[in-house]
Formats: sequence, structure tokens, C-alpha cells
Amino acid sequence: MIKSMTGYGKAEAVLEHKKITVEIRSLNSKQLDLSMRVPSLYRQSEYEIRNLVAKRALRGKVDVYISYEAIGRAGSVALNREAFGDYLAQLRDIAVENGLSWNDAMAPAAMAAVLRLPDVVQNEATDIPDEEIAALKGAVTEALDRMDAFRAQEGAILIADLLGRIDRIERLKNDILPYEKARTETIRNRIRENIESLGIAVDGNRLEQEMIYYLEKLDVTEEKVRLQNHCDYFREVSRSEEGVGRKLGFIAQEMGREINTLGSKANEATMQKMVVGMKDELEKIKEQLLNIL
Repeated sequence: MIKSMTGYGKAEAVLEHKKITVEIRSLNSKQLDLSMRVPSLYRQSEYEIRNLVAKRALRGKVDVYISYEAIGRAGSVALNREAFGDYLAQLRDIAVENGLSWNDAMAPAAMAAVLRLPDVVQNEATDIPDEEIAALKGAVTEALDRMDAFRAQEGAILIADLLGRIDRIERLKNDILPYEKARTETIRNRIRENIESLGIAVDGNRLEQEMIYYLEKLDVTEEKVRLQNHCDYFREVSRSEEGVGRKLGFIAQEMGREINTLGSKANEATMQKMVVGMKDELEKIKEQLLNIL
């Protein structure tokens, strides 16, 4: 299944006195660029979570945000007064800098916002219960599942667009045939007319041999056959494999070689316009492939 590198997943785990929230976002990148924001309370599980995300994400710029908040009464939960004060002071400074009036009416909303920020609410317990760690990992797995579903949905849209462009390249390649035959006759007649205009006697058989040799160098049959094979292989790979972004990119490069060679041999205005059309479609394919996992 083709997947996009763009994805988003969110999951929550609700415990007796705590709610854990996990958000995972991913964008396209050549390699895996994993960034994690984990509360100090769960720092002991960061390595395991990082490995779990890396195995599922494979590639892309992936950001993982983990947060938690207290629910109801929780004797093991306390406020980090220093962090609370720092956040509140920064909010007050930002309000003043932007010309907003800071007054008592804003205090409840500001305090509620600060309480949701990282490391303000802390768990005083030194050991995290196993069920809480299991809930955290479960939330991470659920968020990854949702990100995967998002990626698959985006991937289906992308591959449909890519295959449509492959079809258009094939149609343009096939449309070259009548102009290719007409071009051969045009070149042959032009050579004969130029020689006749010079008034020089030539050996007809030798002239025919030379023209055949010259026209063979302009023949694009081999390039069209290879281009067709690349188009077929592009479809085959997109149907049968996963994580094929790089592989499809290599196939697109080979398609570009054949299209460029075909253009250099065209020597006919309409054929060259069709080659430009194929190049345009191929460039759009290459751009889209940057988003394929």
C-alpha cells in the first residue's frame, strides 16, 4: 500500500486521576527526523517510545507531543510553582508587549491555560505504576495507527494522481507515431531536394544507403520501448510493494533519460511539443514522489 509521509494522529488514555494525550505529526523528509516532547514524568519511557515510533514511521519529519493533566483529586499530584510562575510572567509580558490590558479579569483564563502547559502539574510519586506506562504506550500505538490511516488515505490520492500522469505520458508517446513516420519522409525528401539543387550527380544506391544510416540515428523506437517498460514497472511497483518512494523516484529518473533522448532525436516541431508535454508530466511526478513514503 502506498502511503504519504504527511500524517497526523491523536489519542488519549484516561486513568483514574490523569489524562494522557499523545499527538504525532509527520511531514516529508529524505530520512527519519524524529523529534519528541515528553514530560519529565515519562522520561524513563522515552527510549521505548522513540523506537516504537521509528519502526512505524520509517521516514519523514515526525514530531511527537506527549502531555498529561490531572483529573479530580489526586493526592500524588502537585503543582510546579516555579514553572507556573515563569509561564504566567511570560504571558503577562506578551500581553503588555502586544498592547493588551492585563487585569484581574484575565487571571482565571491565564491560569487555566498555564495549568495545561508542560511540567506545571507534576506527579510526586517516584515510581510510575505499570498500568500508567502501559496506558501511555497504548496511547502512542493508537496515535500511530491513526497517523498510518491518515498516511494511507493521502497515499491513495497521491498514487491515483501519479498513475494518471503515467497514463498521459504513455498517450503522448503513442501519439508520436504518425508524426514520426511523416518526419522520416520529410527528411528524406529534403535531402534529395538539397542535393538536386546543387546539380551534382550522385550514386542513387550510395545516397539511399547514407540516408538509411542517417535516419536510423534519428529512430526513436528503442527509446519508446524502454519508456513503455519504465511506465509498466512504475505501475507494478506501486501495486505490489510498500515504502517505495525512493524506488519510484529511481524509475522516474530513468523515464527522464528516455524522454530527453527522444527529444534530442525528434527533429520535428509537433514531436518536440509532445516531448515537452511528457517532461511537464514527469516533473510533476517527481514533485509528488517527494511526499511518498
